[in-house]
Amino acid sequence: MNAAIIGLGLIGGSFARDLRETGFASRIIGVENNPAHAKLALNLGLVDEIMPLAQAARSADLVLVAIPVTATALVLKDILDAIGSAAVVTDMGSTKHGICLTVAGHPRRGRFVASHPIAGTENSGPIAALPGLFRGKLGILCDTEKSDPDAVQLVRAMYDAVGMRLLTMDSDNHDRHVAYVSHISHITSFVLATTVLEIEKNTTTIFELAGSGFESTVRLAKSSPDMWTPIFMQNAPFVCEALDAYIRNITRFKEMIERGSGKELHTTMEQANEIRRVLSGMNGNGTTQGSTIVNKERAE
Repeated sequence: MNAAIIGLGLIGGSFARDLRETGFASRIIGVENNPAHAKLALNLGLVDEIMPLAQAARSADLVLVAIPVTATALVLKDILDAIGSAAVVTDMGSTKHGICLTVAGHPRRGRFVASHPIAGTENSGPIAALPGLFRGKLGILCDTEKSDPDAVQLVRAMYDAVGMRLLTMDSDNHDRHVAYVSHISHITSFVLATTVLEIEKNTTTIFELAGSGFESTVRLAKSSPDMWTPIFMQNAPFVCEALDAYIRNITRFKEMIERGSGKELHTTMEQANEIRRVLSGMNGNGTTQGSTIVNKERAE
């Protein structure tokens, strides 16, 4: 199988490694606007060759789009225009509803499968590509009823090859839920880093005092602004909804401290400890027991 990967950063590069290692793809074509990244991807053996977008799409049986979500929305129609009649396109974006809307009326809409592999690190570029990055992680397929069954089957097989578990979800629900469980985490990390850097002008003090808790909380602030700015903008309604809830809770926390309400503060943190039960109760399909939000993809 010929696979074309649009964008050779952490996600695209890691897929390139795993699709080659598992034998799922026999030839991997790369598309990369950054010449330095394109050269590095070739030198690292992530791809066999670099092609322009339209040529790569025409040459591939499977096209993986692993670029920022706003860029995906701009090129997705062109990719669908260029592919062969049996080829399949999937994207790796962290938002789904807006991307799906861009191709809603396209005559080849059925050849597109909207997907989101929930995996990654704070690093970027081809050098960040990791073998086995997706193994045991969760992948989400969205609006599969709008995709051709054979296209869904191929994308499902691709995720299975790299070791991911799969769920299906409509794109609107996907964007609402990731705003709370993923996007708000990144915003919290960016804001914490900004706040500390504003207060602690002497960075030596930060390094001396920072413990593992601070390091783990602020780790996501090292993530690429080029990737996360489009995500926040494209998912603005749900991100703002999540931020409103977060701000209400953090304001309430501040007010309890100001009032000296230690008992209420203690109770609030005890309630927050319930997250342990939620996380430990997650079942094999990545949702809490009894959840009706998502449905696990099952082999037919």
